[in-house]
Amino acid sequence: MAMPTHPKRPAPEMVTSARQRAGTFVTQQAGPASYKAFIPSRLIPPPTLSIDGPLQSAIERAGVELGRLDGTTLLLPDTELFVRMYARKEALLSSQIEGTQSTLSDLIIYEHGDLPVDPTSDVVEVANYLKAMRYGLQRVKDGHPVTLRLLREIHELLLTGVRGSTKTPGEFRRSQNWIGGTRPGDATYVPPPPHEMDAALGDFELFLNSDAIELGMPLLIRTGIAHAQFETIHPFLDGNGRVGRLLITFLLCASGTLREPLLYLSLYLKQHRSHYYDILQRVRTHGDWEGWLAFYLEGVANVAAQATNTARELVALFERDRAIVTTGGTGTLGRVFEHVRREVVVTTTATATAVGVTFPTAATALRRLEAAGIVQEITNSNQRTYFYREYLHILNDGVEGTAG
Repeated sequence: MAMPTHPKRPAPEMVTSARQRAGTFVTQQAGPASYKAFIPSRLIPPPTLSIDGPLQSAIERAGVELGRLDGTTLLLPDTELFVRMYARKEALLSSQIEGTQSTLSDLIIYEHGDLPVDPTSDVVEVANYLKAMRYGLQRVKDGHPVTLRLLREIHELLLTGVRGSTKTPGEFRRSQNWIGGTRPGDATYVPPPPHEMDAALGDFELFLNSDAIELGMPLLIRTGIAHAQFETIHPFLDGNGRVGRLLITFLLCASGTLREPLLYLSLYLKQHRSHYYDILQRVRTHGDWEGWLAFYLEGVANVAAQATNTARELVALFERDRAIVTTGGTGTLGRVFEHVRREVVVTTTATATAVGVTFPTAATALRRLEAAGIVQEITNSNQRTYFYREYLHILNDGVEGTAG
């Protein structure tokens, strides 16, 4: 596929300091309203890195854990189910970093449309994230490269109809933004102004679609640099963090490193939020690419290991509960359990329809599963709703809020 063309960027000045490895701070405007914005260096050619010692060990460990995670997907009895639920967890975590409060059960209920949900609630924002994620992953699966156009499409799905919907969804900014403070002059960080941003984005897109061997760097290093550069450019008025986190997964899936989209860094970044922001800023102020990459690779290794363990816990849970159901149970009870396993949050009416039984039969089976400790009711209305208790408990690790 032919890559879009972009305006040529003037050749950067000779780097004279380690602090300028990632770019330079350039004064904008004049007089009392002046401020310094960061102009990132080109990624083509990529920065020269010291990939040896601890950083090489970090690359190897992250690669091993990614390999274990990828291999685990072959052992799952229902890979699609696990991918779907893990994506929901990521949608919650990534949205929580931006200040939302919702739960897995809220999200699933909203997706099913089984119970009324306030359309202005946080769960709609989480559902948008999930929609954007699924769209991007499908495009990558279909062979579409990770381009600026794809990122704009993701951004539009992310922000339409929710907070940030007035911040030009699907369009790169045409005004100066900043992080922290009340104006660029007292901000913690000021990204490149629009007239510098366009050229930086063109270079960024070329980097995304360059072969890792051609760049002379391991794929994991390329994804780490890509995330940092995207956050540094900060091309949208809102939603940069969420798009930047999705970018990592898109690149790993597009390269074939992961067969299934099971690596999401939001939990790691949420747990180390302050250090994450500090180490990204050190790339800009001190040119410390190696410090950022060491942090990033540690996150990849830890998150991949956690995902592998979660997959194994869920396989063990399914086997245990299936044994409980089949011991002294009926064929109907087994079918209802399989429905619960697939959907995680169910209503009596939907269960009766899905399994092909009467409402009273479905209600009886769900009460039996509740008595066995497999499901738990979360509403006392006529439309009784149950959730797969231990399943949500396992996936809720690290997610704020409870199942109900």
